[in-house]
Amino acid sequence: MGDACPPRNGEGDHAKHGGGGYETPSARGAPPPPSGFTGRSPSPFRGGYLPLTLALRDLRGGLAGLRLLAVCLFLGVLALAGVGSLSASIVRGLSDQGQAILGGDVQADVAQREATPGELALLRREGAVSHVTRMRAMAARPDGSETMLVDLKGIDAAYPLYGDFRLAPGAIAPRPGAGQVAIGPELGERLRVGVGDPVRIGNALFTVAGIIAEEPDRPGQGFTLGPPAIVDRAGLAATGLVQPGSLYTSLYRIRIAPGTELEPVTKRLETRLADAGFDVDDRTNSAPGTRRFIERVGQFLTLVGLTALVVAGIGVGNGVSSWLDMKRGGIATLKLLGATGGTIFRIYLIEIGLVAGGAIAAGLAAGALVPWVVVQVAGDALPVPPALGLHPLPLAASAAYGILIALVFALLPLARAREVPAASLFRGAVASSARGLRANAGMLLAVALAAAGIAALAIFTAREPLFAAGFIAAALGLLLMLSLLGGAIRALAARLPRPKSPLLRLALANVHRPGAQTGRLVVALGLGLTLFTTLAVIETNLAGQIRTTIPQRAPSFFLLDIPVGEIDRFRSLAKQAAPEGDLVTVPSLRGSVVAVNGQRVADMESIPDGAWMLRGDRGLTYAATPPGSSRVVEGEWWPADYAGPPLVSVDVEGARALGLKPGDGLTFSILGREFDARIANLREINWDTMGFNFAIVFAPGALESAPHSFMATIAMPADEERGFARAVSNAFPAVSAIRVKEIVQTVSDMLGQLTVAVRSAASVAILAGIAVLVGALAASRRARIYDSVILKLLGATRARILGAQAIEFVGLALVLAAVAFALGAAAGWYVVVQVLELEWAPDWPIVLATLAAGAAVTLVLGLLGTLPALAAKPAQALRTL
Repeated sequence: MGDACPPRNGEGDHAKHGGGGYETPSARGAPPPPSGFTGRSPSPFRGGYLPLTLALRDLRGGLAGLRLLAVCLFLGVLALAGVGSLSASIVRGLSDQGQAILGGDVQADVAQREATPGELALLRREGAVSHVTRMRAMAARPDGSETMLVDLKGIDAAYPLYGDFRLAPGAIAPRPGAGQVAIGPELGERLRVGVGDPVRIGNALFTVAGIIAEEPDRPGQGFTLGPPAIVDRAGLAATGLVQPGSLYTSLYRIRIAPGTELEPVTKRLETRLADAGFDVDDRTNSAPGTRRFIERVGQFLTLVGLTALVVAGIGVGNGVSSWLDMKRGGIATLKLLGATGGTIFRIYLIEIGLVAGGAIAAGLAAGALVPWVVVQVAGDALPVPPALGLHPLPLAASAAYGILIALVFALLPLARAREVPAASLFRGAVASSARGLRANAGMLLAVALAAAGIAALAIFTAREPLFAAGFIAAALGLLLMLSLLGGAIRALAARLPRPKSPLLRLALANVHRPGAQTGRLVVALGLGLTLFTTLAVIETNLAGQIRTTIPQRAPSFFLLDIPVGEIDRFRSLAKQAAPEGDLVTVPSLRGSVVAVNGQRVADMESIPDGAWMLRGDRGLTYAATPPGSSRVVEGEWWPADYAGPPLVSVDVEGARALGLKPGDGLTFSILGREFDARIANLREINWDTMGFNFAIVFAPGALESAPHSFMATIAMPADEERGFARAVSNAFPAVSAIRVKEIVQTVSDMLGQLTVAVRSAASVAILAGIAVLVGALAASRRARIYDSVILKLLGATRARILGAQAIEFVGLALVLAAVAFALGAAAGWYVVVQVLELEWAPDWPIVLATLAAGAAVTLVLGLLGTLPALAAKPAQALRTL
């Protein structure tokens, strides 16, 4: 299927009939050709296997021209298959290790108290029970010189019911016994203690029994601010930390008998314990917070990967167009020999299908290996060890995406090659293809159906379909806008006055001349630069929040579990230890909303989105005056000396999610006792103050008699922090002092891990964008070589030709940089303000520098892509073009 020279006669008849109308040898007096090659029938292309034979024969010459298609599909499918496989492997790991992660088949937990004898008997009727208590506490060296917040866990002899609890080699006991504690390695490093050394927690002094190597239920505990410290039940009691009003959680894990159905046990306990304030989970939902986080991050990264695949699809279209442009001579020859448009379509569709299938298969294979690679590189950062193996559903979805994307972007170039007459093909790339577009309404419909299939697959497989639909709509809107912008730039360039400078005139002509790839270049450059800008805006905004906004507003310490009877002594100590400190104290206890206007929460079919105050227990407080971080927006605040029936002030967002208004009633359960309260007002809360913000505030008189404690914040100069922490640790060993700098570092580490994941997925989209740019340049290769040769013949030097092309790319880059800045800033604002609900504070110099670097990279790639045209030899080029 090499190039062929056009016939000398019959060209008009061929153009009229679409192939086969040429002057035969017999018409010139020569012997007739073999049967089947005279006229239009019979045709040598009527055989059922001939398109496949010709396609395979053509592929023997190599993949020149189809490499871009293969690279783009490989990158896009790799991104989708990798993200999907990793997410599925972690979720499967949560399911497979559900018993160990939860600590039992079923878990019932309650805040600020232990189960009553009757409740404990109810639990034991379902199976073997293990009792674990969790709370925050301060661990310190005996002299108080170093302190650290820990996640303290008191375990019984039955712990763990499932999985293995293991200490690192060198431990003095297999598990902590009397007067012993097992600690996490971070605590040992911070306090500079090891096995056998003393550590003080609360009022008790412990000996380090060993460093924790394996804690099976750790992944199910969610986000914690400190490393683990594990003691036995007697050791927990010795600390003196479990007091009325202190913040702790009692967890009761149950191992049911083999063969017992899990669901009836869970339902039975939910029904009998719901009114007592217990939350009940089972091994099928062992770490709901972790599962939701993984699924949502996986969904977001999947959409980023889908964007990469759509970007890659544009590269597929460019690659197919460029490849078919290389095949113009072969297509013309086949048509002149009697091949129909359908035969040509099938030949090249088979070739594209074979190459696309290979690229998709390679992308799936590489994506399936992503979980193994992540485990080797960053396994310790994962919340749970992934269940390594093949995950068919994400791989099948990725393959479907790849096939549909290939169809969407390859069918139209193929349709144009099928319909354009041979005479038009021989005239070169500037021939009009309007006839092909008019003749392919059915092909346009097929493309539309394939695109609809992509959108439907993304939406119906999403955890949040509306979010996925909005994401896809935004991506399609961006593609449409860039496509329209490309057409507008080309039209504007055609109407601008011609510059006097030949170099500028040539650069301007390159933008709008026939066969110019301006539209594709605009889409490729625009997508890449917009993505660069969006990521820069989000990342600098997050970094700015942590680096500047949070430290400026945050106090130096959060202090928890201050006994009510010791609050005055604590205030006095704080004044002495931090004379310049600004201390704020508030009462605190835990409780849950169990009924809304008389309807039990347990009887609700579903809890509305945004009504998070109904999910589990909440922090409660009481106050005579409105909190400084709140503003009453509906109703009235109670008098400072109020002494009537219980009143509450509720967060306005949560109230509106439930349709509540002042005068409505809520029923609370606190420490197992229920009482009713009436809503007095709704408040708008400023959650960015970094102080104590309570969604529910009681009027004075309702909670003072309940066991509770105080919480405090204190802001002080940095040079007073160490002395203050030491003084609090020595005088109030039961008080947890949380240094804000440590919280910021923990959050920074988490955001850093998320940023790495987003960058990894986005890098594939960026690589795909680069491939699209290369494809757009490849698609215009013939026209650029032709222009370069003609200009050389007219006396132009390579420097002048390169200068004209540089001006062309610089002009496009400047226009698109401005557009990308506006689009990227808008997208970044939506993510930061609307999704993450943070303040808008990006670092504009870094954003602009990132945008400039991206534009420079694309400019260099564009110029490198034009070098082959400059190297073309006029004599050889004129013979082949």
